[in-house]
Amino acid sequence: MPSLVAVPTLTTEGFILSFIPPRRRTSHFSFTDSLQAFLLQPGLPFASVIDERQIARVFRKHGCSMSSIYSTAIVLWAFMSQVLRDGKEASCQSAVARVVAYLTSRGRIAPDSDTGNYCRARAKLPEAALRELASQVASESESLAKSTWLFKGRLHAKLVDGFTFKMPDTPDNQSKYPQHTAQKPGLGFPIARVTAILSLATGSLLAAAIGPFSGKESGETSLFRQLMGHFTNGDVVVADRYFCSYWLVVFLMQTGAHVCFRKKKTRHTDFRKGRRLGKQDHIVKWKRPVRPPWMSKEVYQDMPKEIELREMKYAIEAPGRKSGPFVIVTTLLDHEGDDAVSYQDIADLFGFRWNAELDIRSIKTFMNLNFVRCKSPEMVRREFWITILSYNLIRTTIATAAALHDKKPRQISYVSACQYVLASWQELRSSDESDQQMSYCRLLLEQIASCSVGHRPGRFEPRVVKRRRDQYQLMVQPRAKLKKRLAKGDNRFE
Repeated sequence: MPSLVAVPTLTTEGFILSFIPPRRRTSHFSFTDSLQAFLLQPGLPFASVIDERQIARVFRKHGCSMSSIYSTAIVLWAFMSQVLRDGKEASCQSAVARVVAYLTSRGRIAPDSDTGNYCRARAKLPEAALRELASQVASESESLAKSTWLFKGRLHAKLVDGFTFKMPDTPDNQSKYPQHTAQKPGLGFPIARVTAILSLATGSLLAAAIGPFSGKESGETSLFRQLMGHFTNGDVVVADRYFCSYWLVVFLMQTGAHVCFRKKKTRHTDFRKGRRLGKQDHIVKWKRPVRPPWMSKEVYQDMPKEIELREMKYAIEAPGRKSGPFVIVTTLLDHEGDDAVSYQDIADLFGFRWNAELDIRSIKTFMNLNFVRCKSPEMVRREFWITILSYNLIRTTIATAAALHDKKPRQISYVSACQYVLASWQELRSSDESDQQMSYCRLLLEQIASCSVGHRPGRFEPRVVKRRRDQYQLMVQPRAKLKKRLAKGDNRFE
């Protein structure tokens, strides 16, 4: 740590400034400071996924330039600290307090305690820039993944799943993301639907499409069609049966990607037909269905009249687990030779699909995306992408720890990595010496790598809770109406 200046003073401001590292007193906050907590130091694996020049270039590309007290770099840092702070989004007031503390400790002019300027600066961060940064971090991490992290050492398995999140009940949010139709006005919350692509190798969220919970073209498959540009040759897409349609399979095949989907029950399976590869394992041809309403005639005519797919059935025999049987559909047809994909390979690959559920749980619960706080649709999307950016940076930190200690990222606890990132949030910026920073980062990465996810094969638990919690009554009338009743002395909430 740098030497401190300890000069006794009587004023509060003088007392604070007396313990400032002299070389940092007039330092300028940069995008590098925003990244240091994620242990992205030169010389370490995955350090090249993003740097200060890349961030500056992206914001400049989208026309964002703030040079006041709330610069682009410091607003980005404060916004990320909000969504990371103790697993919950901290208030804007706490973000302003951190900015004030940082600038004061560097001997620079600090803003007042009013959150208005910070909130206005936050609103100037372009949504497109945040989305591009989040995707760039994830795609760069995926490109640097070791072959031992990939399926069969060569295929990038990408998990697809959907989820929803809620937001404050404001007129603007309701107009863009209406609440569930079963709820009365004033009693529900606006809901947004997300379809996401997640990396099996690193756990990063590669891309996502956001839309309303209900309405025309708002389903998970409709949003998924918006993400076709994120797949390429060498990818294998793993998803549940909701995505198993002729059209999505064809769209993915056109990008060069393979598929591994669970087959819908409505589509009949007969293993007596087709080209037999083994027991309950064959290659069949699917014929083109009738044109759906959302597809144009021109696109329909370009669709192949039939496609060749491999179908296989397997069941899970472990006690306490879902037994199936499952019918898996895949375009991985090779079953002989060096690039062969066996029956068990496909079964194992689809078993990895559950990691998507675990990743989404981490994003929604620990990153607090289950309910966002912003009160306009534009800020809701900014909060979403800043959360994903922070999530991907932590996943990159995990990948760095895994690469250094000969592990796979999926073997390291995400929650523990978050806790170490929070612990380093202030510490790394207080050091000027690069050697000391590198030593500190390597120590933290070693600790992160030691936080392994428990390997408990065959473990299962009943989906019940034991702990009782006191709860208030549920709201059955709009808040304004209830307040009028309380003002009149009527305490009944029915």
